[in-house]
Amino acid sequence: MILNREEASASLEWKCSQAFGERNPDEELQDVDIVSAIEFDKTGDYLAVGDRGGRVILFETVGGKNTPNQHISISELEKEMDFTSTSHPEYRYKTEFQSHEPEFDYLKSLEIEEKINRVRWCAAPNGSMFILSTNDKTIKLWKVRDQKVKKIKEMDHFPFVSSENTLLAEKNFMNEHNPPSFAHGYHLEWTENMATKIANVGNSVHARCQKVYPHAHDFNINSISNNSDCETFVSADDLRINLWNLEISDQCFNIVDMKPSNMDDLTEVITSAEFHPIYCNLLAYSSSRGFVRLVDMRQSALCDHSARILRDAAESHGSKSFFTEIIASISDIKFANDGQHLLSRDYMNLKLWDIRMDSTPVVTFKIHEHLRPKLCDLYNNDSIFDKFECSVSGDGLHFATGSYRRDNG
Repeated sequence: MILNREEASASLEWKCSQAFGERNPDEELQDVDIVSAIEFDKTGDYLAVGDRGGRVILFETVGGKNTPNQHISISELEKEMDFTSTSHPEYRYKTEFQSHEPEFDYLKSLEIEEKINRVRWCAAPNGSMFILSTNDKTIKLWKVRDQKVKKIKEMDHFPFVSSENTLLAEKNFMNEHNPPSFAHGYHLEWTENMATKIANVGNSVHARCQKVYPHAHDFNINSISNNSDCETFVSADDLRINLWNLEISDQCFNIVDMKPSNMDDLTEVITSAEFHPIYCNLLAYSSSRGFVRLVDMRQSALCDHSARILRDAAESHGSKSFFTEIIASISDIKFANDGQHLLSRDYMNLKLWDIRMDSTPVVTFKIHEHLRPKLCDLYNNDSIFDKFECSVSGDGLHFATGSYRRDNG
């Protein structure tokens, strides 16, 4: 299923193949231009990027789609690409649109910034692209499609074009060989000999907001996830997870509610939620206590009881410190395409789980072990609360996650 770190470092050579948004050395970096969300579609042909300015920018592969056979699996595609070509896919700018604008909640006297928290690709049965994007409070469904642009290339017309003004003209301006073309009323009509040639001048990309899913979260949205049934998705904040139908924007169902009757009794919050890639009834969500809960939505309308809880028994029985609960908080989870394995990322480690084994991960990659002696300093400058995401390759053999830049010395 996986390569260990030594094998991965020996077989992989990382190099930068392409950069977007390069700026001049004397150009000042604007806060609105900082990337806040990014995701490839399942084919790898398109890339969606969200920024702090509320924009969504789309890129596409150069030279058309890489996956003409839509029924080919990701693993088969990657193997095919390894054998057929050693070059990296090249992407080009396709379009961008303003997804969210700054808002103000007058009831709570709260400013809602336009920053894009998450972007997710939806199924595209008719060739159009559908994208879910969200800021802290509002989720939107966007439809992006290509439109052919046409313009008149050449026009050959007869000398007489009639309009209602022609009725006022004298009859001697017309002759028997050139009868007027307003026999059916006061209409602007072209004569029978009018010939128009239309030329295609290229494609334009049109983005339109299809649905808006507002006012369903009291706390900031931290994740959205599409279901494998291609009809529903979930959105999660610190205390609740809501289930939506893509076609219904004014109603959702609360399936997880961790809000206690007394907020003083609050012991954990939801940090991420992810649908199972195969079974539409299974949902996983992580918490700030370092747990990953797997729930079956068929059991009850409110998924209070977890079908399985993934927790590292070694850490729960280990020594405790002031920072133990902080660094145990899981910031992101991702399912592998096989549906049997799940990645979780906390501040210190990246863990691979087999969802059939709930007491210990398959393997643990120690990302920030070298920072353990510096936890006090990281707490004082708030770096210990930084969130890192994770990702799994299509074949399930490689994982990616974030870290800090290591300075020499």
